[in-house]
Amino acid sequence: MTTARELALQVLQSLETGKQRSDQILHHALQHSALNRIDRALTTGLVNGILRYRLQLDFIIGRFYHHNLEKAAPVLKNILRLGVYQILFFSKVPDWAAVNECVKLARKYKGERMSKLANGVLRKITPQSVTLDEWLKEKNTEEQLAVKYSHPQWLVERWLKAYGREKCEAILLYNNQFPSFGFRINRLKNSAGKFFFDPAMAAAAHEACGIENFFLSKDFSSFEPAVTDGCLTVQNPTQALACLLLNPAPGSKVLDLCAAPGGKATFMAELMNNSGQITAVDLYEQKLAKTESHAEALGITIIRTVAEDARTFSPAIPPDAILLDAPCTGTGVLGRRAELRWKLNPETLHELLILQAELLDHAATLLPEDGVLVYATCSIEPDENSMQIDSFLRRHSNFIADPVGEHLPEPFRMGNNGCGAILTLPGEHPGFDGGFCQRLRKING
Repeated sequence: MTTARELALQVLQSLETGKQRSDQILHHALQHSALNRIDRALTTGLVNGILRYRLQLDFIIGRFYHHNLEKAAPVLKNILRLGVYQILFFSKVPDWAAVNECVKLARKYKGERMSKLANGVLRKITPQSVTLDEWLKEKNTEEQLAVKYSHPQWLVERWLKAYGREKCEAILLYNNQFPSFGFRINRLKNSAGKFFFDPAMAAAAHEACGIENFFLSKDFSSFEPAVTDGCLTVQNPTQALACLLLNPAPGSKVLDLCAAPGGKATFMAELMNNSGQITAVDLYEQKLAKTESHAEALGITIIRTVAEDARTFSPAIPPDAILLDAPCTGTGVLGRRAELRWKLNPETLHELLILQAELLDHAATLLPEDGVLVYATCSIEPDENSMQIDSFLRRHSNFIADPVGEHLPEPFRMGNNGCGAILTLPGEHPGFDGGFCQRLRKING
């Protein structure tokens, strides 16, 4: 039978070549395994931990591996990462057990010679033999932070420049913590008071987050039945801010561009009391199918999905408001998508900046005078956020930044100088992911 550690190795190997997200691969692997609850948790912890700490693990392994680690077979690198992560981060797993299990994996996947190499490397690595601070003290600040918090150095350099040392370290620290689940209470079916009147729900560990009908919890299983029944939606409160900033009125016509998987569309429908029309546009039909099924579970009937390119789609009737949830680097959600930090690069950022500008320019043509456009990302890169908006406003003199309204929770009305923008940094508000949204208004045709 496949062990928890071997299943973790198989998931890590699938990520080396596949394009699927780690949570999708992990979910599929666990579904088809015979592991018990404890071993499933071990597999999940190993995969997510190694993806977060990959750079630091490789730095440490490199101090004891007397060859070029970059040229080592991916499966050997992942076996060594499995061993070192357990030795340094899993206090309940004896070092000898972690080493022995990884040596077995090396023997199975790479033969006797590589198993001896893995044994030799891993037996030298202990919490006492790893002196990370000592090894890093001669490095520059950017490299120290990159290795210590296991993030690509180019991102660390960007965040130091944009936010300074203190905020940069807070972001890096937050990204390596296991995040809470955000939940949204379906106001069409319930309210926070009624939902938590149920003793079982009230007893489950949860905490308020400052946004009405949203709460946070580390405990998913207690709330899973309510999600299935359409009483709850899994949604981080940061995602709610763009919808609250748009503030769609009941009975209005809203266009949601790049809408899938539909979390914002369904929240807007709830804000609109399921009255009006929301047109949810996305390029991928299979993703929109999930939006439709989710809306049905929530009792929402005003969402119409359209599988088209948001850069060219034109509605028959001009909308009152547009939400553009633009494709982005996702640097605000690196704590939730552990492997994403290793897939990003400056070239990807450049390509996305071009796409975002195209989407904004097209959205601008679809609004009538006095129409509202909210641009949103799950990024914390100024290039994708404030600088993208500044560039848009220079190109479109018929748009202005529209001030944040009183309908927003107070912490998010402060500090934006009336510019209609909200930026949340990871770790700044407990439980909130990083993200950005900007409210714009068209002042003439």
